[in-house]
Amino acid sequence: MIKERMIMSKSKNKMGVVQLTILTAVNMMGSGIIMLPTKLAEVGTISIVSWLVTAVGSMALAYAFAKCGMFSRKSGGMGGYAEYAFGKSGNFMANYTYGVSLLIANIAIAISAVGYGTELFGVNLTPIGICIATICVLWIATVANFGGARITGQISGITVWGVIIPVVGISVIGWHWFSGDAYLAAWNPHAVPTFEAIGASISMTLWAFLGLESACANTDVVENPERNVPIAVLGGTLGAAVIYIVSTNVIAGIVPNMDLANSTAPFGLAFSHMFNPTVGKIIMALMIMSCVGSLLGWQFTIAQVFKSSADSGFFPKIFSKLSKADAPVKGMLTIVVIQSVLSLMTISPSLNKQFNVLVNLAVVTNIIPYILSMAALVIIQKVAKVPENKARIANVIAGIGALYSFYALYSSGEEAMMWGAIATFLGWTLYGMVSPRFEMMDKKG
Repeated sequence: MIKERMIMSKSKNKMGVVQLTILTAVNMMGSGIIMLPTKLAEVGTISIVSWLVTAVGSMALAYAFAKCGMFSRKSGGMGGYAEYAFGKSGNFMANYTYGVSLLIANIAIAISAVGYGTELFGVNLTPIGICIATICVLWIATVANFGGARITGQISGITVWGVIIPVVGISVIGWHWFSGDAYLAAWNPHAVPTFEAIGASISMTLWAFLGLESACANTDVVENPERNVPIAVLGGTLGAAVIYIVSTNVIAGIVPNMDLANSTAPFGLAFSHMFNPTVGKIIMALMIMSCVGSLLGWQFTIAQVFKSSADSGFFPKIFSKLSKADAPVKGMLTIVVIQSVLSLMTISPSLNKQFNVLVNLAVVTNIIPYILSMAALVIIQKVAKVPENKARIANVIAGIGALYSFYALYSSGEEAMMWGAIATFLGWTLYGMVSPRFEMMDKKG
């Protein structure tokens, strides 16, 4: 699931709407998509309807986040947005659930790298072997971040092309090998009721869009941001949606459904069908490079999210401590230990099954701050004195985003909802433990 954040806040030249639109689309293209063809093949090509539903829901969310970013005067991203409506507890819960989601999502990214690695090197790992390999990838990505943000940013900026090139490439040239008969044969292979089949892949399609909340991070360096940011965010999200939908559906018409559903490296398998196994291996290597690069960037991002929350008094101070390279090394080590434990807790009979469990749980926990932010947009605009007619349009769109979020929660399944609820309730307990310090600060103020 990964979306690289390319923030240009120090640029002297303002970006136009076209530049920002392209930047937003590129930001959303990451390793989150590389296992999706396999997961969608388990449902069938009927999942294209899920893509369309998610595209509409994601554009509504992206537009509302663009408005939040423009009018909010509080720092902390989604936590700052939530604080407008829900106070300090809302800020904490948004940051906490977002942090939990990132912890889980990065394990899924590591598993994606392991899946492609097993195909590339032709090895079969046991569930324990998959878990150990995943933990090793997480530790490697963490230790590589000890050098600080500059090195991490340079590596991530290069490796993201390892996923962009194959995904865009198959979207453009894959039609030459596309079979309409194969696509239709894979429409609903398990004869699942239509509504149930669409819902079964909603969380998977939303997984590809996680991170859209960061799409409005470039507001300060954009010409006429009030007009151009929402246009660029919607256009960029739509552009990413088109590439996602086209690439995953082209593959479904190239590779037989059962082969695709059982693959741990679907894009590599597709290029093997299109050209030869050697080309498929090259694509697998590119995807692994992209996964590791994305994981490197996102492990650093998690550490920064936790550091920001620790600086605000929400999380333990260990996450605030910096090394000589200005990297929160102690926080990184704490985070990767937690991820190692979560990897052990989610061991499943197959790599695909473990990936599915993690994605659903990451989506559930990530939706919580989405819902809080959508609800807060009303008061954010009131505080900013946005004209009523303009505010009404944004509030309606935020309502659509919230409805889609609830549908995605429902579609994630009972198990993911249960664990997500437990994680959320734990958050309220943790907030109860830290809340007295905020009450004391208010009294001093």
